[in-house]
Amino acid sequence: MPVRCLIVDDNAPFIEASRALLEAQGISVVGVAMTAAEGLRSAQELQPDVILVDIELGVDSGFDLARAVADGGDAAASNVILISTHSPEDFADLVAESPAMGFLAKCDLSADAIRHILDGHRRRDPPGR
Repeated sequence: MPVRCLIVDDNAPFIEASRALLEAQGISVVGVAMTAAEGLRSAQELQPDVILVDIELGVDSGFDLARAVADGGDAAASNVILISTHSPEDFADLVAESPAMGFLAKCDLSADAIRHILDGHRRRDPPGR
């Protein structure tokens, strides 16, 4: 069964390019959103396996969205992967303090990279989760 993904980014060309790339690699993109409010609503409605969230969403913050999703307490709450054009070092402390499961530079985005983060996170989960 393919991984179900929601993409939250304020850049329409990136959304379309990443959707095409991920779907070609076996990830099912079940929804897209361009604002934090749309992303939170879509996460609650769609219950994706993973949510890719741009750190900078125009006037919104991807970190705030990751916290809001986590505060929702649903199945998708811990499955946020933050993405950015910036290098991981630029936001390392903020990513570590966030409820997100990981970070991907947009240039490294791939189905394999997403699965690697998901698999690593599952290995750290306590039994029964």
